[in-house]
Amino acid sequence: MTASESVTPADTAPHSLLEDLLALVLGTSVIAFGVTLLQQSHAITGGTSGLAFLLHYLTGMRFGVAFFMLNLPFYYLGFKRMGSGFVVKTFSAVALLSVLVEFYPHVIKISYINPMYAALFGNILMGLGFIVLFRHRASLGGINILALYLQAHHGLRAGKFQMGVDVLIVLVSLVVVPLSAVLASIAGAVLLNLIIAMNHRPGRYLS
Repeated sequence: MTASESVTPADTAPHSLLEDLLALVLGTSVIAFGVTLLQQSHAITGGTSGLAFLLHYLTGMRFGVAFFMLNLPFYYLGFKRMGSGFVVKTFSAVALLSVLVEFYPHVIKISYINPMYAALFGNILMGLGFIVLFRHRASLGGINILALYLQAHHGLRAGKFQMGVDVLIVLVSLVVVPLSAVLASIAGAVLLNLIIAMNHRPGRYLS
């Protein structure tokens, strides 16, 4: 059973192309600002974004480039299990986020931000952005694709699965991120996934 087949009749009306386009722009814009807050405070998050942060901190590779490249292996799973429409939307969202994350520092300068606040609020923004994308059958690839697949086909809540993976990624970041930033990042990652777990459930908002 696909994700779209699990919704109730009231939820099956498809979104228009314009609605999907606006959702992709809105969702990725909000997430990109959340990523910018994390970068400004040298914090981290989970999922594919967390892996991109690790590469960024370890090698100096630009976050947008690392994020785009890390997502490439997951599109086959997305196509095979979630359909071509999902993959097209997800690829577009990933590409747009990669561009926005590199663009924002040119228009947004933050001279000071409390690391704990940045980690918490940045993850709140990312969680809200993910919900927008999920409700339009899109994601930001990587762990999100795997989480949505497990939820759609095995009933495993996307938020709970991501929470476990994200905490592990954040813990690994201890080798490159100060302990205080890691603690703030863990709190932020838990908050992000609680937002997803509470607002994205099987059979809802998947048209």
